[in-house]
Amino acid sequence: MSREENLSKAPNGGVFRGAAMNFYGRKLPGPGRIAGYGWLVSELGLRVPMPRRLSLVSDHHERRSEPEWEIFRSQQWPGEAVFDHLMFAIKNEGIDLRVMHEVTRIADPSEISRALTGATGLFARRLWFFWEWLTGEKLDLPDLGKVKYEPALDPKIYFAIPSGDRSPRHKIIDNLPGTSVFCPLVQRSARLDQLIARQLPARAREVTEKAPQHIVSRAAAFLLLDDSKASFAIEQEKPGPQRAARWARAIGEAGSHQLSQGELERLQQVVLQDTRFVKMGVRKEGGFIGGHTRDGKTPEPVHISARHEDLADLLEGIALYEARALEGGVDPMVVAAALSFGFVYIHPFEDGNGRLHRYLLHHVLARGGFNPAGLIFPISVVVYRRIEEYSDVLKSVSGPMMEFIDWKPTAQGNVEVLSDTAVLYRFFDSTMHAEFVADCVRETVEQDLPREIDHIERCDRFKSSVDEVLDMPARMVDLLRGFLEQGNGKLSRRALRKEFSALTEEEVALIEEAYAAAWSSD
Repeated sequence: MSREENLSKAPNGGVFRGAAMNFYGRKLPGPGRIAGYGWLVSELGLRVPMPRRLSLVSDHHERRSEPEWEIFRSQQWPGEAVFDHLMFAIKNEGIDLRVMHEVTRIADPSEISRALTGATGLFARRLWFFWEWLTGEKLDLPDLGKVKYEPALDPKIYFAIPSGDRSPRHKIIDNLPGTSVFCPLVQRSARLDQLIARQLPARAREVTEKAPQHIVSRAAAFLLLDDSKASFAIEQEKPGPQRAARWARAIGEAGSHQLSQGELERLQQVVLQDTRFVKMGVRKEGGFIGGHTRDGKTPEPVHISARHEDLADLLEGIALYEARALEGGVDPMVVAAALSFGFVYIHPFEDGNGRLHRYLLHHVLARGGFNPAGLIFPISVVVYRRIEEYSDVLKSVSGPMMEFIDWKPTAQGNVEVLSDTAVLYRFFDSTMHAEFVADCVRETVEQDLPREIDHIERCDRFKSSVDEVLDMPARMVDLLRGFLEQGNGKLSRRALRKEFSALTEEEVALIEEAYAAAWSSD
């Protein structure tokens, strides 16, 4: 819906009447006026997605919350100026860096300076700080005097650095997890708080410390290979054993090298064995995810990558974000989610982005000291099991972005982005991504890891019992176990006629008893 079409439904300066009214395709909860970020996006024609929750100042004296709306009393209407709605938004809706950034490009800084003159309240100082943080330019205001320092982000609402850098000018503590080049924000939620409270690193250590080291090492090797195969499967690829093992080795080294554009390019070379038909390295042209029309000429994108002119800046921002957030003490699961999903939205390479995106999950968790030494959580295995949810999480940001990217097809079947889109990739709400990643980690720690260790221990128990009865190579014991698994603990007639025809009835009975003992509930 265009801005002109939308405003035609609000002829009285954004005043809506009737419960059936819509605002940018969203049904209003009642008559009233849009305020805050919604007002700014609509009135200024900003080319950024609407926030997930919007504010409506009701015609009635009521204050309530709904999933997509925050409804305020009529007397809480902020005013008619850009400054008024910025202040309302920061106070009541939190921090939306995309909207704030685009406002700084349109609004008159002298008007903002005049409105802020003499103001020392927390929300005014936050507005002032973020304006200068986003633009890199000073407003016409003197530095503040003796005022108590306050955080830029409310740590009760956002995941932020516990002790950030102090800005004497604004008396604001810069506790943002990133920089103005790349800074997704993650809001605290009941789901995230519950997952973090489970102390998953300690649980993983507890599981691994209970088992013998040789069992843990074997489990780690199996899980690593499983993760590699699953990561390819997510891309609908079936790698050969050598290719899967090669990528598993790369994952096993996650966290050992500092993140940089050069390191990402090295990893792309590990991912892509056959590079004859791929332009390696950071793109020097457009990029997109999707298909083409039947003639193979016109692109049909479902996601458009960042402009190639912005890639060096964005990738540097990702590296800075990792260092600042992890060293600042932000939970590694939160950092891993924001960084890895930010990377895949940027999509800096022609090919290999998906696997590198999932590699970055391992990389950040390892750099943050989240994993037990020598162990990589098989997150890709869980992602593959939850592929539809994963897709929804990806679309939560990439879908709304598409409306604000102007592009045209090229003669080579690619896309050329015509608008400045960097803000879409620099700043986004990564709360849903963090919840998804944290829950995937929980599943690996509480299910996959103990299940793999338990499976290896039972296999060893079964092999030891067979070794007491027979002299049989390990390969044949594994084959024997496979037949028993298929037969629910009984060897099939086919197995007894062919591969294991040499077994006596007594030996078969002992083997089946050994299998039952190994896989009985302890």
